[in-house]
Amino acid sequence: MNTEETKQLRLLALFHYVAGGITALFSCMPFIHVFMGLAIISGTFFEEADGTPPPAQIGWMFVIMGSLFILTGWVISIGMIVAGRKISQQKSRIYCMVIAGIECMFMPFGTVLGVFTLIALNKESIKDAFQSATHRSNRNIT
Repeated sequence: MNTEETKQLRLLALFHYVAGGITALFSCMPFIHVFMGLAIISGTFFEEADGTPPPAQIGWMFVIMGSLFILTGWVISIGMIVAGRKISQQKSRIYCMVIAGIECMFMPFGTVLGVFTLIALNKESIKDAFQSATHRSNRNIT
């Protein structure tokens, strides 16, 4: 593997860290829904026209759905950060390719990052580098 490909892997790893951080940040946006749902459940936020609060089931729906979106976003962002780490260590090529495929759903930057990662990880010299790094780590274990 030449220095150009080494630089490319270093940049891909860096961009995975950045994309993971941005994804984690934007995954916090549904906290608005969670807090609104808690306010509905407690009866302090909304009132119907006749002065009664809305049903608590609506509040629970806001809390559960918001929490699921937050958790999903955080799991994906952790996966992106771990993929960046694995790219920099040249380990787990298949894991990195799966995460790159998932990143393609996040337009526009995730799509660009995912496609470039898939292209880079399918080059023969990079495949060989990942494979040789795996063999080196397996020899160190035994």
